[in-house]
Amino acid sequence: MKKISLIWGTLILVLFLFPVAINMVPSGQTAKAPKLMKETTYMVYAANILEEDIVVENSGTALLYFTHSNEAYKPVTQAKNGVIAVSHQSENITKFGEKLKTQLTFNGIETDALFIDVPHTGAYRSIRPYVKEQLNKKKYDLIIDLHRDDPKKDRTTIVYNEENYAKIGFVIGMEHSNFERNRTKALSLKKELELLVPGITRDLIMKHGPGVDGKYNQDLDPSLLVIELGGIENTEDELNRTVAVIAKAAATVIENSTREE
Repeated sequence: MKKISLIWGTLILVLFLFPVAINMVPSGQTAKAPKLMKETTYMVYAANILEEDIVVENSGTALLYFTHSNEAYKPVTQAKNGVIAVSHQSENITKFGEKLKTQLTFNGIETDALFIDVPHTGAYRSIRPYVKEQLNKKKYDLIIDLHRDDPKKDRTTIVYNEENYAKIGFVIGMEHSNFERNRTKALSLKKELELLVPGITRDLIMKHGPGVDGKYNQDLDPSLLVIELGGIENTEDELNRTVAVIAKAAATVIENSTREE
């Protein structure tokens, strides 16, 4: 009799606890979440994004190119082969352009990239016909000529939430009649960047007069921005973080522009 009572008591306890246990089990995810996305941050390193992770619908277009394609970062070249250099055939600004392209795509921006090697002397003049040809083929919401600047680490690095970021500079050539439109576009992107990481941008670099190009091919399109990504002493991690921020801010700028049209 005691044995039967024990069995019934156990059965009743199991039936009572079963619904409670079910409610404590986490429900399965119904939407695909991007891999490697940290819940506590809004960005993913470009190197960590796989093609299968890119699930955002296209909401704009961008073009990337590199007037000074061999510009390099000392810590990056040193980590690659032990050679400290500011110019490199492979470990250069185009490497981070590829990462930016991936990040822009991840944020819903259909992105093309021109990888054209032109002589450093007269580079803006040499690359101009290639950019012009591409712009004749397709209309872009944002065009970025990506560079690496020369200042040292103290001027090109910001610490935010205990993480280091490479700072961003915008060069505006003033020697064409519509430069204010390029300046307005730069200020729009600068504003969104500062909302994400306060202090990540430098003051606009306004260029005119003897010894400078003066236009930087920005007369070809009001959305053409010359962006300086960090400086010669920034590390790969710092650059990767900033690339992710640029892509997110660019997506917001493009979305806002589309909404206003």
